[in-house]
Amino acid sequence: MTKTGVFESDPPAMAKATELKKELQRLVRAIVNDEDCSAQTIDEAKEKLCALKELKLSGKRSLSLKLLQTLTCPEEFRCPFSKELMGDPVIVATGQTYDRPFIQKWLKAGNRTCPLTQQVLSHTILTPNHIIRGMISKWCKSQGIELGPVHYINEEGITEADHDHFLSLLEKMSSTLPEQRQAAKELRLLTKRMPSFRALFGESLDAIPQLLMPFSESMPQAGLHLEIQEDVITTLLNLSIHDNNKKLVAENPRVIPLLMEALRSGSIETMANAAAALFTLSALDSNKSLIGKSGALGPLIDLLEEEHPLAMKDVASAIFSLCKINENKARAVQNGAVRVILKKIMNRIHVDELLAILAMLSSHQKAIEEMGELGAVSCLLSIIRESSCGRNKENCIAILHTICLYDRTKWKEMREEENTHGTISELAENGTSRAKKKANDILGRLNRIVNIMHTS
Repeated sequence: MTKTGVFESDPPAMAKATELKKELQRLVRAIVNDEDCSAQTIDEAKEKLCALKELKLSGKRSLSLKLLQTLTCPEEFRCPFSKELMGDPVIVATGQTYDRPFIQKWLKAGNRTCPLTQQVLSHTILTPNHIIRGMISKWCKSQGIELGPVHYINEEGITEADHDHFLSLLEKMSSTLPEQRQAAKELRLLTKRMPSFRALFGESLDAIPQLLMPFSESMPQAGLHLEIQEDVITTLLNLSIHDNNKKLVAENPRVIPLLMEALRSGSIETMANAAAALFTLSALDSNKSLIGKSGALGPLIDLLEEEHPLAMKDVASAIFSLCKINENKARAVQNGAVRVILKKIMNRIHVDELLAILAMLSSHQKAIEEMGELGAVSCLLSIIRESSCGRNKENCIAILHTICLYDRTKWKEMREEENTHGTISELAENGTSRAKKKANDILGRLNRIVNIMHTS
């Protein structure tokens, strides 16, 4: 065997090993040369080293397995899926045993049934079958071949020990208050630092209900602890970042009410993270509708009005994302969004974000009526004059265009603005392409009105 060892018989594995070594060298250099290197860099180096070790062990196992395939082995040692000798037997939810690489590939393709029985899997956790593994190892020894130990690391970089630790933390969420606090804190940190831990929540239908156990009716005392609330809400935010979790998290009947409660009564950080979680979950249109129907826009708008600096951007982002569907625009208007947003804009608070929401709401007739009544025209014209942001000017003129089309009494104010400051002409000359189009249309209408007045 040459320097490349077991990799020399597997070019793809050799190429992957080379790539891992290069990444590992880069990370080690960063750790050695930077006295203040981040924990994330150290974690990445650890993951690359573990992946390299697993690749080498897998190579050794594959060589042994190739030799074993030439022998006739007992049928119960063969994977029902691949019909080959199992190197890493695991049990699925139905109790059937498969070789890990083959059942993982089956699940990764989106299948949620047992290949042998066709039963729907209640979860996708793979449990090592130590009994069969021991029997296979014993048989291999009788044939004069050492199968070698299994050091499992899945495609997400999670080891078997990590997986067991994850399950133990979830169990602690149903235990005593001190254990709940410790487990909630650790789950928050793990789902932040290690994206692979976020994926684990999608492997079991029970994982999210277990996470939320401190807030169940059977444990009312834990609901009083803001520390646990903050950790669980932040964990939900971390989970919602993982695309495969968005539907799973939002459709749990307890998640959105818990986020809404956090918006009303949590710490500032909890409020911000609850709003951020709603924003992240709303990336799916089905979730936008679900969140809107739950009544979440009400507490979001209330929180926007309270003006907590740390939460404002997250709240605005959540409202903007939710209002991309028409049904939520009506809900936002009904919950007083126009009044709250206009007041903030008039006070020049988070103008960029709030103008974008106002422009989105301007397609709703009741919103336009309120804007006209609340003095939006003069406010928006003053922003066009003052602002250097092309996007803000564009949003302002688009809203003004809609207001004036709906309420002809506003044309007088627009004409006076143009006569005094030439605001609309300047935008028609130097604005974005959309702003120019809206400004020119307004100017054209103003000219027609003037001509009609002169003729009459």
